[in-house]
Amino acid sequence: MGKLAGKNALVTGGTRGIGRAIVRALAAEGANVAFTFRSSTSDAESLMGELKDAGTGALSFQGDAADPESASTAVSGVVEAWGSLDVLVNNAGVTRDGLLLRMSDDDWDAVLNTNLKSIYHFCKAAYRPMMRQRAGHIVNLSSVVGVMGNPGQTNYAASKAGIIGFSKSLAKELAGRNITVNVVAPGYVQTDMTAALPDAAKDAMLGAVPLGRPATTRDIASAVTFLASEDANYITGHVLHVDGGLAM
Repeated sequence: MGKLAGKNALVTGGTRGIGRAIVRALAAEGANVAFTFRSSTSDAESLMGELKDAGTGALSFQGDAADPESASTAVSGVVEAWGSLDVLVNNAGVTRDGLLLRMSDDDWDAVLNTNLKSIYHFCKAAYRPMMRQRAGHIVNLSSVVGVMGNPGQTNYAASKAGIIGFSKSLAKELAGRNITVNVVAPGYVQTDMTAALPDAAKDAMLGAVPLGRPATTRDIASAVTFLASEDANYITGHVLHVDGGLAM
């Protein structure tokens, strides 16, 4: 039996890249897994088919992660279908990079709303169910950029730094009810998005990573799965850097 056998998990932004790897990893450890997506319907359908073929309990919810109604619908849907929400992974995120001088209000708001405000909505929706259970694990995805900064990403860095402060505060609120709140902060991850970067940009990023390679999505998913399991019951308010040593 897996480490998460009998547990019920919800992953935001679960159809592609890191999110899809997290859904697969949680399912491989025995959890029933629900995930949210905004527009990638074909990806959602293929992932649902994959989970069902593996005998995993699976649910999907389409909506904007920054919308409070979407958060409420997904959390209540999991609780109604499976009886509890044991693991919440907030992964949904976007980038709209550009120098601050040229950044529009829309670019700022879109990134802060999707990356940070969505976590506020989903954690708020999960607050009462987990409090009633007196148990739960929340894992929020930040980034090395939220710790170190990066030119051209003031909006993204602000959102990811905000996640860290939010998570530490929420961890203190919920600790008395046996609910942990932790953060995973990835570095340079090998995804479709980074694969499209110019070779010079990829070489520059790799040159700053002591381990000399990008992370795989599985590297990130493994860290999330650990923090979502009982192996991490005495860890809360922690930021786990999965960045090959980049932020040392």
